[in-house]
Amino acid sequence: MTYSKLQITGQIRLETGLHIGTSNAYAAIGALDLPIIKDPITNLPIIPGSSIKGKMRSLLSKNYNQKIARIATQDGEVLSRIFGNSSDDQYKMGRLIFRDSFLANKEELDELGVKTYTEVKFENTIDRISAHAKPRQIERAIRDSRFDFELIYEITKKSEAQVEEDFKVIFDGLKLLELDYLGGSGSRGYGKVRFEKLKIVTVFGTYSTDRLNKLLSTEV
Repeated sequence: MTYSKLQITGQIRLETGLHIGTSNAYAAIGALDLPIIKDPITNLPIIPGSSIKGKMRSLLSKNYNQKIARIATQDGEVLSRIFGNSSDDQYKMGRLIFRDSFLANKEELDELGVKTYTEVKFENTIDRISAHAKPRQIERAIRDSRFDFELIYEITKKSEAQVEEDFKVIFDGLKLLELDYLGGSGSRGYGKVRFEKLKIVTVFGTYSTDRLNKLLSTEV
């Protein structure tokens, strides 16, 4: 088997509003306190690949230490080889590439009568000492938005024997994301997502994805 790349695609459907913020170092009077990140060309919401990667790795590291120890080494080798590790010379570059996710169902939302693809949620925090209120405006991508999802996984001769092992961990990460949240304010109901229409194809090389797709249909 030669060098190959596998593509995992699908969609991320928002079941609640999602806030992934951008810089708010300067805000004019009357502007949003916490805007979301958007595509500068279309001005539509996006989900950065870095947000998906960071959250998935964090959840796997936090919740699956015992499981990871059983399928790899005690030092978390499986996470290093999948996600990369700046302190590990062997696994500085991970096997996964996370793409930014762009809004995919604008026309469908238009047909539902949507006037804007984000919403502004007003919230209030109370200083426990002074009891002073601090109202704020938080922008969110609206529920039922769907974003195209894509990962690229790299296979080499050295790593071929670990592919299915890696993908079981990746599938666990997707499930954990569904049970947790993306973006901020998840404990207040933000960022509940579902991964849909997932499939795996070989986009370079000759690796057969039949077993992986079978695993995908049962694991996620």
